[in-house]
Amino acid sequence: MNILDKIIAQKHIEVAERSSLVPVKLLENSVFFDGQVVSMKKYVTDTEKSGIISEFKRKSPSKGLINGSASVEAVSIGYMQAGASALSILTDADFFGGSNADLKEARKFNFCPILRKDFVVDEYQILEAKSIGADCILLIAAALEPARLKELAAFAKSLSLEVLMEVHDGEELERSLCGDLDLVGVNNRNLKTFDVSLQTSLDLVDQIPSEFVKISESGISDPATLITLKRAGYDGFLIGENFMKSSRPEQAAYNFIKEYKKLLAEESKVSA
Repeated sequence: MNILDKIIAQKHIEVAERSSLVPVKLLENSVFFDGQVVSMKKYVTDTEKSGIISEFKRKSPSKGLINGSASVEAVSIGYMQAGASALSILTDADFFGGSNADLKEARKFNFCPILRKDFVVDEYQILEAKSIGADCILLIAAALEPARLKELAAFAKSLSLEVLMEVHDGEELERSLCGDLDLVGVNNRNLKTFDVSLQTSLDLVDQIPSEFVKISESGISDPATLITLKRAGYDGFLIGENFMKSSRPEQAAYNFIKEYKKLLAEESKVSA
């Protein structure tokens, strides 16, 4: 069993437990459930913003503990002040050290799009995402049969949530594309081996239809890489570990975005 298979097996157990403890009716009564969704698509493509989706992640299966002491309040507010376009909050507890409470906390302090970063296998998790204040959910093509992914995407849309589909190769992209997606992310990290290669993003960018917002995810540690990815056709970038490994992730994000904007300004001068 690879890491992804283990996570997905655990998710099915988790969903069964959670749905027996917290009925759907209770989720629908949440203060966030009928709230206005903030568009990830709109914020990521806004030319006034950086296109960066900054992630709050305490640990990962490949790296172990990344940052056990960071505060969701301080980091999420700091990310947005640093110029991020949106937030990604890990809510998986067993493998990533996150929780639904983390996303609720981020929602309380920020008016911006928030991605619930988790491994969605069931409609219940989408209702849960809506109930904790998420604007966008993640569907991982490697973890779902194409027909199932399409069902889950359609269900998310019925709740007005946006959908980011994540792929790792051309085959996943081809078989899983559907009309109910808003953003397509290329994960440079193989979720089966956890190896990272930015070439994955560069190889797939032209295969993503232009109606979807294109996101490059994982393994981005140099602002200059964003220039390369933007030039290739990406609209946005999901960055987590590179910020979270710092003792002050929000400061790391500020320095990174400042440098990126400087490079961007130089780039536009050259092209002018």
